[in-house]
Amino acid sequence: MTQRLTERASGVYTISATPFAEDGALDLESTDRLMDFYLGHGVHGITLLGIMGEAPKLTEAESLAFVGRALKRLDGRIPAVIGVSQAGLAPLGQLARKVMDLGAAGVMVAPTPGLKGDKGVYDYYAQVFRELGPDVPVVLQDYPQANGVFLDVEVFHRLVEAFPQLVMLKHEDAPGLSKLSRVRAESAAAGRRRVSILIGNGGLYYMQELQRGADGAMTGYAYPEMLVEVHRRFVAGDLDGAEDLYDAHLPLLKHEQVPGFGLLVRKEILRRRGAIASAKVRPPGGQMVAADLAELDRLIRRLERRLAEPKSIKAVA
Repeated sequence: MTQRLTERASGVYTISATPFAEDGALDLESTDRLMDFYLGHGVHGITLLGIMGEAPKLTEAESLAFVGRALKRLDGRIPAVIGVSQAGLAPLGQLARKVMDLGAAGVMVAPTPGLKGDKGVYDYYAQVFRELGPDVPVVLQDYPQANGVFLDVEVFHRLVEAFPQLVMLKHEDAPGLSKLSRVRAESAAAGRRRVSILIGNGGLYYMQELQRGADGAMTGYAYPEMLVEVHRRFVAGDLDGAEDLYDAHLPLLKHEQVPGFGLLVRKEILRRRGAIASAKVRPPGGQMVAADLAELDRLIRRLERRLAEPKSIKAVA
């Protein structure tokens, strides 16, 4: 049975990679392996067709084939959010309805580039919500570094009040800690509906954002078990234990975020961990050379050494 996304969503909704074969074709067998990998590491939900999932490089037919195969493998065990951002409202609505029919829990929509001012942002999302209708749960992706569109806190409040289908904010503004604090404090003071907030940006500010009121993470670090265990420790009140584990992973996590290079690293790690057969990134992309692979070897060895040290750092298997 499909789990619909709600304001109560929390934990780690990992951003899934999209597996390709060496010839660039969609690799559906690896899709099964990848879903099993994420499930095996205890994620609370999953996001398909995100920016790091190379969504713009897929045809609609490929997007639906990938989503359908992934949802079939997940079999309703965790909720799946599908990125449906498109240049036009009609194709956005069409894709959203198709993935919801396949069993998605909700959809994620980023603002179309070029929106001007607070009115432009509000009016765009108002049109999106009306296009989708009230029965489709929506995640608003706030990522101005990617699309140049800034979401003002007051505009977000207005959208939350006007559109009940807005159930989650994917918070990726940077610097964004004060913005996150404002959303939580002002919503509480006004008695406003509390929506879920999951953070992105590769998890670079994960610990601080949890302390500012985030409910978890929606990002694609190739060791999702770290994100899950950090969240568990934080919720249990073990802030130092959460930070110790996070700190052990930070050099590799940071390396995954190098612009124009991080996806290559992420997919290579997933390949090494047996989650996908190939680390292929579709053009425009690139490939790792010998020096890149040697650096990654060292970073992984150092991480494994750190995790083998004090029990306080070691992740739960």
